[in-house]
Amino acid sequence: MPTKLPLALLVLPLFGGQACQEAPTTGYEDLNREIDERLSKVGLGPGDVFEVTVYGEEKLSGVHRIAPDGAIQFPLVNRVVVEGMTASEIAEELRRRLQDGFLREPSVSVFVKEYGSKKVFVLGEVARPGTFPFTAGMNVVEAIALAGGFKDSANTNFVIVTRQTPEGERRIPVAVEKITEGVAQNLSLQPGDIVFVPDTLL
Repeated sequence: MPTKLPLALLVLPLFGGQACQEAPTTGYEDLNREIDERLSKVGLGPGDVFEVTVYGEEKLSGVHRIAPDGAIQFPLVNRVVVEGMTASEIAEELRRRLQDGFLREPSVSVFVKEYGSKKVFVLGEVARPGTFPFTAGMNVVEAIALAGGFKDSANTNFVIVTRQTPEGERRIPVAVEKITEGVAQNLSLQPGDIVFVPDTLL
């Protein structure tokens, strides 16, 4: 459900015209690959949901949501504090604990399903602008759908994604209409992205 936006985000539309002077990009292979790499290094927090697979041990496999205290309850080993750990670090911690007196050579993998502690923002010409939970694999089309879709006044082929990167802030023009028509590649989102849909007059 949308929540109240930080005041700083409300001024973003002022920059929409400048960003729209660039031509939209239709291929995002490199950007999407960068996001996959960054997410693999993101520490998880309360509200995040991940799936654990212990190979050959169906009863130990399952989905876990990190509690407000940063921990999960895991079979056999009980409480495990995982806040701040990456998916691979959680897998290694669970493997180590299971090996300590429970399983001989456990093989554990962790897949993050929902980043409940992370958000994306959708602003501008959409039905329900707001803040939304970031989920694994979220892309720009899904984010706009969460915000109720485009208004009739939306410039659907000049959506601007504002992103913080190690090199600084980056604005990425996205031709969403072309994506939905299947003639352009979708853009994956990362936590903290701001999706701004300008008016056709900008």
